[in-house]
Amino acid sequence: MPLSPNAADRHETELLRDRIATVLARSRARTAVLTDCLDEAELVAQHSRLMSPLVWDLAHIGNQEELWLVRDVGGREPVRADIDQLYDAFKHARADRPTLPLLDPAQARGYVGTVRDKVLDVLDASPLTGRPLVADGFAFGMIAQHEQQHDETMLATHQLRTGPAVLTATTPPPGGPTADEIVVPAGEFVMGTDTDPWALDNERPAHPVHVPGFAIEATPVTNARYQQFIADGGYDRPELWSERGWAHRVEAGLVAPQFWERDSGNQWWRRVFGVMTPVRPQQPVVHVCWFEAEAFARWAGKRLPTEAEWEKAARFDPATGTSRRYPWGDTTPDERHANLGQRHLEPAEVGAYPAGASPAGVHQLIGDVWEWTASGFDPYPGFRAFPYREYSEVFFGGDYRVLRGGSFGTDEVACRGTFRNWDHPIRRQIFAGFRLARDLRADEH
Repeated sequence: MPLSPNAADRHETELLRDRIATVLARSRARTAVLTDCLDEAELVAQHSRLMSPLVWDLAHIGNQEELWLVRDVGGREPVRADIDQLYDAFKHARADRPTLPLLDPAQARGYVGTVRDKVLDVLDASPLTGRPLVADGFAFGMIAQHEQQHDETMLATHQLRTGPAVLTATTPPPGGPTADEIVVPAGEFVMGTDTDPWALDNERPAHPVHVPGFAIEATPVTNARYQQFIADGGYDRPELWSERGWAHRVEAGLVAPQFWERDSGNQWWRRVFGVMTPVRPQQPVVHVCWFEAEAFARWAGKRLPTEAEWEKAARFDPATGTSRRYPWGDTTPDERHANLGQRHLEPAEVGAYPAGASPAGVHQLIGDVWEWTASGFDPYPGFRAFPYREYSEVFFGGDYRVLRGGSFGTDEVACRGTFRNWDHPIRRQIFAGFRLARDLRADEH
């Protein structure tokens, strides 16, 4: 017997409530994995001036959850209003955070636990409807994404720390055959979204974009191809680099991707979360900056895709003329589709996820490595900041390049075909690689 309209609405609300509880629990379990494996000294240490002490990230996660879910959505009294300034990411640069009177690990764990208990009470009481912050559970989804984003940041901190390995994971699946490149015909598609309830403000609004025809490589650039670039003197040829890129290459002394080392027998090795391992030829290259990607593209006679090209390759279904949520469709990703969620601690070989390919046959657009694009970080037409300017708006027009697709360290709640990441073009500690594109020749149009 079908449910009445009111009963159906209640059923959908309870399903949403269960989903929120699940993603919050998954985020917190991952946070625990990343922090419980280290002693107090390692949690309070700064492993790189580019990163916060892990204990700062831990308490910051709780503070954001308190601000938005306990105080705003729940209307409850503050848990620790006295620490708001300490954990405001805009008040203190990462390099300065170790000097602050931070909560110690035990205090931070107690704080985030108290906040989460209150949040679960708020979730039970929330109708998940009404004002935009609460409707469809947006605020809860935003906080789950925020925690997962900091978990990926903490994973990058683990990669930067020295000392024995403390993280473990299974080996990703082997690679498989793919095409070399895919031609995407000229035409309009809908970029961004108006319908994804947990999409963030910079992904909105949906808007039509006409994209000229282009070709895009079916997989990210592999370690084997990148080694060819190195062997051909790619780091010693200024004509391959932009003026800014060459200046940075010289100043930073770049000779290979970060964490690569070459032994006396000319074998390349890569440090992966405390373990030295031979560079695997068919894995996507990772830990390269935008300037390195740009130089490689010039060496290869191609270019980086624009953000619109990347999204069209990832979302446009030529059979229906519509934009999908993911390359494979609208279903939530699982282990068949993509390398996400810290399930593995490295990229999978190219061709490892045929079920995750786009209709045109472009592989691994989601997961494995964030992919640098040629585009700067700018708002879409009709952009409106929500729920606060500091998430996106204050970064628009700065010295950033957009990254797309997520990495092996990105959780599925914080990754979709419309999701936009951004960083400075010199950054290498992030799990970033790239794929190449090119303009079509006259005979290909």
